Amino acid sequence: MSSQPDQPASTHPQPIQAAEGRAPELTGQQRAALRTAAHHERQRAAQLAQVLEDIAANGLPDPAECSPWEEVRERMWARLKTGQNGVRAAS
Repeated sequence: MSSQPDQPASTHPQPIQAAEGRAPELTGQQRAALRTAAHHERQRAAQLAQVLEDIAANGLPDPAECSPWEEVRERMWARLKTGQNGVRAAS
């Protein structure tokens, strides 16, 4: 017997349950969310591939020509504080 008290019902969406022997059905909203996520992943993969191809073609940059991470961090904090973080409001 468990000594833990009953837990309140979760406010999180319940997992999709499939019928016996069938794949679960997705709602239109879930399909759209998956397509959006796939699109963003493809963009990230393409960007990474571009960086790797550039490194393969040109080698790594000279550390003396690079910005120290502390400077990059401070610039990013400044952009976040002023609201210029590159995130667009949904319209």
